[in-house]
Parts: sequence; C-alpha cells; structure tokens
Amino acid sequence: VLLVESGGELVQAGGSLRLSCAASERTATSYTMAWFRQTPGKEREFVATFRWRGDGVQYADSVKGRFTISGDDAKRMVYLQMNSLTPEDTALYYCAGTQGYCSGYACYRVAFYDYWGQGTQVTVSS
Repeated sequence: VLLVESGGELVQAGGSLRLSCAASERTATSYTMAWFRQTPGKEREFVATFRWRGDGVQYADSVKGRFTISGDDAKRMVYLQMNSLTPEDTALYYCAGTQGYCSGYACYRVAFYDYWGQGTQVTVSS
C-alpha cells in the first residue's frame, strides 16, 4: 500500500490546516491508520490513529481537542484536521498504516506500522 500525504504549508499561529493522505488501494476495514510527526533531531512522534471501521480513535495529549483524524473509505483518504495551531506543531507530518490491531499505547509505536508516506511539511509561524 502506497501512502501520499498533502496539505502541509506555512500557516500563522491560531490557524487551521487539513492534511490528506491518499492510499493506493482499498484496505480492509480492520486496517489501522495513523498520523505521526517529526522535527529535525527528534524521534518520530505519534499524533493520532483510527481504524477504517470507525473505532480505535486515539490522540496524543499534545493535540487532543485541537486535531481530528477521519477517513473516507470509499475514496481511500485519511485526513487530519488541525485547529488552533501553534509553533510547536511545526513538523514533517507522516501518514502510516498497518493491517495489525493495536490498543492503547501500542498504537503509538512507530514500529507497529508497515506503510508510510513521504511526509508533508507543516510550518506554523508565531
């Protein structure tokens, strides 16, 4: 499965962006999809996850209440709506997927995911 992210750009603090992730093929509804982010010199960080069938939604504490993950199975698209952005949200955002099932903090692990996109850059200016 190939994943391609888009939607990253420069935005002012307090603004909003919606990132998109296009999957090359339709996957089982049990697939777990996620967004991660990474800044130079730091490890890739979990942002949000869900399963195509609609359950399993989790968010990192740092984005809870501001970001929303969603998907359109028919279009093979995963979205990340980001509101109230701050400079601390500046990062390269990656879409990820796996056939595996996870719960709790297991879903936060980079190694759990088999498929990754190339990333889309989000820059939030103060």
